[in-house]
Amino acid sequence: MKQLFSLALLAVLAGCTTISQAAPRQDGIAGLGESTHVDGPLVTPLRLIEDSRCPINARCVWAGRVVLRVRVAGNRTMELTLGEPQEVADGALTLVAVAPDRIAGEGQDIAPADYRFTFAFDGGY
Repeated sequence: MKQLFSLALLAVLAGCTTISQAAPRQDGIAGLGESTHVDGPLVTPLRLIEDSRCPINARCVWAGRVVLRVRVAGNRTMELTLGEPQEVADGALTLVAVAPDRIAGEGQDIAPADYRFTFAFDGGY
């Protein structure tokens, strides 16, 4: 009986797999907690600090901004503001796009998991 239980347990455990962290993307686009290579540097969006962009179906006196905390090259944490280059190594890292767009009247905020951030790096890293 003990051997039968042990075999059953082994069969169940054999079906288990370990969950590993996904390989970094190579296209400069990442969601929160994902990593992407941006023409050299590895960038990981950690936390959305601000998204005050004007909704695409509204008229605003201010376009708003997006501020994002990121980890760069595995050890440096910094804040990026949409469209504003930041010095990194021998170049400049820029948050160039944020998706999805905000839409007025929907009554719901964008879920953190739905955000996608696009980065560009100008330099030789």
